[in-house]
Amino acid sequence: MIVWINGTFSAGKTSTARELTGILPDSTLFDPEFIGDALRVLLPAKRLAEVSDYQDLPSWRRLVVDTAAAMLAELGGVLVVPMTLLRQEYRDEIFGGLAARRIPVRHVLLAPEETILRERIAAREEPGEPAQVDLRVRQWAYDHIPVYQQALGWLTGDAHVIDNGTLTPRETAERVAEAVRSDDAKVCDIVQTPEPTRETVAAGVLLFDDQDRVLLVDPTYKAGWEFPGGVVEAGEAPAGAGVREVAEELGLVLEEPPGLLVVDWEPPQPPGYGGLRLLFDGGRLSAEATARLRLPGPELRAWRFVTEAEAADMLPRHRYERLRRALHARERDRPAYLEAGTPVG
Repeated sequence: MIVWINGTFSAGKTSTARELTGILPDSTLFDPEFIGDALRVLLPAKRLAEVSDYQDLPSWRRLVVDTAAAMLAELGGVLVVPMTLLRQEYRDEIFGGLAARRIPVRHVLLAPEETILRERIAAREEPGEPAQVDLRVRQWAYDHIPVYQQALGWLTGDAHVIDNGTLTPRETAERVAEAVRSDDAKVCDIVQTPEPTRETVAAGVLLFDDQDRVLLVDPTYKAGWEFPGGVVEAGEAPAGAGVREVAEELGLVLEEPPGLLVVDWEPPQPPGYGGLRLLFDGGRLSAEATARLRLPGPELRAWRFVTEAEAADMLPRHRYERLRRALHARERDRPAYLEAGTPVG
């Protein structure tokens, strides 16, 4: 199990985590900041200059998941992780990756009042650091207070909140331990999608409104928008898998089998394996059918009808190319075969 202690800078995460490892039996401290420090040494300066925060590096997010899984496999017990996560898509990616490895996450948010946060930042000192470095660290912390406040909407709905403004690190750790033991800090409600171990076949279904805008969904378990659909299970027909996924994800039962629009071979992109990606035409939804759409909380956060131009800004490039070719095939009433998003033949 992982106890993820979240909160903005100077919320008291690291000091609480240290105390917590002395309270919870068989617990180990894992600070992902060390992975950021390592990447600053390992990655070329040109790549580092492209981001303002090491959390923006896909390699950091991937290594956090892989390292946590490796430590739990090595040590067992509880991993205590003090790390600020203020971008929901990064939380999705990291917690989704842990869920895919069947690792439950208890998410705790330390939330002192802003006045206390500012007092802590002002009093913060980094032993051995020059004054200008200390000033820069403090300014970084001040700058992230508005970002933290904007994230509170999803954070408070996702995590067990503890106001530790008047608590010592030991008292805060005792509150966290109590919440974990009593299940108040519930296992993070995120779908557990197993990591593929080989190439997969996935079926997506395109659904349209009366303006021919296409429906996209926002999964909780990974970053970015997606088509309704999922991996085809063993012995399952791809079109049937698409129908099943639409029913599970949106509460919508398709009255007719969807027609094939695109078959796309997705090449492996480590650590992903790739495989065949099929897109089907689920047809146009009536206003009544749209009003009945329902989302499963653990799996999908939102849905939207979007234009092709809007989809270009919401989908990864390879997925957008697949959509673009599918829309073209729909206009021509002729399915297309693609390899890596490019038509063949």
